[in-house]
Amino acid sequence: MRVLLSTLLSLCLCGCAVGNPPPVVDIYQRDSKATKVTSGSHRVARGETLYSIAWRYGWDYRALAEANDIDAPYTIYPGQTLSFAGGPKQATRPSRPPASSSSAPAKPSSDAAKAEPAPPPAPKPKPSTDTGPVNWQWPASGEVLERFSKASGGRRGITIGDREGSPVRAAADGRVVYRGSGLTGYGNLLIVKHNDRWLSAYAHNSSLLVKEGDRVSAGDKIATMGASGTFRTQLHFEIRKDGQPVDPLTVLPNRS
Repeated sequence: MRVLLSTLLSLCLCGCAVGNPPPVVDIYQRDSKATKVTSGSHRVARGETLYSIAWRYGWDYRALAEANDIDAPYTIYPGQTLSFAGGPKQATRPSRPPASSSSAPAKPSSDAAKAEPAPPPAPKPKPSTDTGPVNWQWPASGEVLERFSKASGGRRGITIGDREGSPVRAAADGRVVYRGSGLTGYGNLLIVKHNDRWLSAYAHNSSLLVKEGDRVSAGDKIATMGASGTFRTQLHFEIRKDGQPVDPLTVLPNRS
């Protein structure tokens, strides 16, 4: 059953990138060597965020922003093209055409020619960094049905089972940076940024109770458990550090 579902997910995701079909980066990482897509590009669709695109293609969101010359707070626009190859930077918005004028351009005055050259532009301020420890807690109270695995075809998170409508809670303090169903294989998904290095994801929800930009505290109810994008009621929970999947059981507290 898993092989069949993985094949279907792969077929669904092909064509989301511009230029060449990238390796699928979803719940089941069929080829660990292809986790990070390093060629082609992606055209931003409505509802996507830099965080969700970075998650999808195995990038750290900061690296993807830097590769495309996007400054904090990492705003992107529908129709914008993001490159995975480190090529020419993409314009965020179309530039305005120059204003037309029938008069010839004025020659610089002698005073202007003698003027001192303008000072170089001030360097851009570096965004503040927050890389401190994260105090994790369990996002749901049900049984762990599937564990994290680095093996080919393994799950890059854990699956927690419970009843339809059971609460899904924020695993740590943070800010919601994606809410939607645009990542094939995840159903109704929330991504929460905890600091500059750590993100967590909550998939297959029945309902989403927070919006993008909302601040959440550990333990806040952010969704209800469901079966969106899958075949049974479950929460698929992932943690990523610097864009790389981390086994949640290595950071979550032991259950009594």
